[in-house]
Amino acid sequence: MTAPAASAPARSGHLTELALLLLLATLWGASYSFIKLGVETIPPLTLIAARTLIAGAILLVIIRWRGLKLPRDLVIWRRFLIQACLNSAVPFTLIAWAETSVDAGLASILNAGSPIFAFLLSLLLFRAEAAAGRKLLGVAAGMLGVCLIIGVEALSGVGRELWAQLALVAAAACYGGAALFGRNFKGLDPIMPAAGSLICGAVILIPFSLLIDRPWTLSPSPQSIQALLALSVFSTAMAFIIYFRLIDRLGTVGTTSVAYLRVPTGVAIGVLFLGERLSATAWAGLALVIVGVFAMTLPERKPKAA
Repeated sequence: MTAPAASAPARSGHLTELALLLLLATLWGASYSFIKLGVETIPPLTLIAARTLIAGAILLVIIRWRGLKLPRDLVIWRRFLIQACLNSAVPFTLIAWAETSVDAGLASILNAGSPIFAFLLSLLLFRAEAAAGRKLLGVAAGMLGVCLIIGVEALSGVGRELWAQLALVAAAACYGGAALFGRNFKGLDPIMPAAGSLICGAVILIPFSLLIDRPWTLSPSPQSIQALLALSVFSTAMAFIIYFRLIDRLGTVGTTSVAYLRVPTGVAIGVLFLGERLSATAWAGLALVIVGVFAMTLPERKPKAA
């Protein structure tokens, strides 16, 4: 008789994580537009160096305000450095460089393959998690849904600007690896790996920015500066805190399913605020994406105790 009451908190917690997943999709979905506006007058390397520096500084202020301290263990900081390469310094720079010649929409589409890479890497490294048939079905449903949403005509640009498009796929692979490596931070407050990896990312990128772009010689437009600030505050600092919490709660493949949600989130914004219209196939694709996300994020049923 008490089973329904006992399961209610679990259901409530899962709904919270799904809501956070949708928020993360919105924050990261908007990042492609922010980047597109930013690289108009700010070189990609400097844009991403500033992004990681500002976001890392914001998180340091929050850590101080909460009365916390960053870990001092060198092993943890080496992990932060690896996470920075996989989740910020390398993929951020690849995406920003690619968006100097590729539209933001196509960038988000080509970058939506991170769950596939996470799944394949999980299959090799963490077979117990990745081999679940339901998650495999979720990955397939999500990818099919994305294809239906964007339509065949949207892929007509694939082949042009090949190197930029390959850079976006490489960034997706980095994100898949980052989601796996993020499992090393279990037990830490989610803000710690978020802040630590962003600080390491800034340390990596700033010397290159100073040497190559000479940012003191740049004249960025107000629009690019505003895009950089929005990118740093919302799509990076806030998003990273949510991301590491979800890695801990939903697991690797579940969290990377946010890559699929970025597309329908953008579609929803277009329908509600820009008056755009969806085709029947796009609505079907949206339904498949939702099914895929639930399949990848729904907790496994635990056997009942004897």
